Amino acid sequence: MKGLGLTPVGKGDKGAHLRPTTDRVRESLFNLLLGGRFDDPISDAYVLDLFAGTGALGLEALSRGAAYATFVDNGRAAQRLLLANVAKANVQDVSTVINRDALRLGVPSKHPATLVFLDPPYGSELGAKSLAAASDWMAPDALVVWEENAEQPAPQGFEHLESRRYGDTWITILRKA
Repeated sequence: MKGLGLTPVGKGDKGAHLRPTTDRVRESLFNLLLGGRFDDPISDAYVLDLFAGTGALGLEALSRGAAYATFVDNGRAAQRLLLANVAKANVQDVSTVINRDALRLGVPSKHPATLVFLDPPYGSELGAKSLAAASDWMAPDALVVWEENAEQPAPQGFEHLESRRYGDTWITILRKA
């Protein structure tokens, strides 16, 4: 969200593994998504932001025309940051913050996600597991943007579209098959 300073992470909490996406990576990611290769996956999208942390990716999508964003994170520090940032961006009416483990999402939203941001703690091996858990929350052909410290193979039920490296961060883009 250009010009909107998000709530500072501060010390966070040790168990939260808060590692906000850098401004450079976020800008490169949105340039990639809107660069024509993916037929504008953001306009009118229903976003699912798993391991949302500060909510920066989902909030950026809302600022660029997404219809709705659901933020999922169960860390205490993340919940505080998410609620503060949603209020700061004044998007309470087009977003939901869920305090839940990404591996146990429960009953799907009434609007399946068309764009998923996945940013698990690096090296935790939670990415593929959370995608499997969130499968019922996704629309057919949903686009998944997975941020990790290494390129990720497409798990069963997903097609690998592209991977890009930005410093020590890898962005892997998948499509739900």
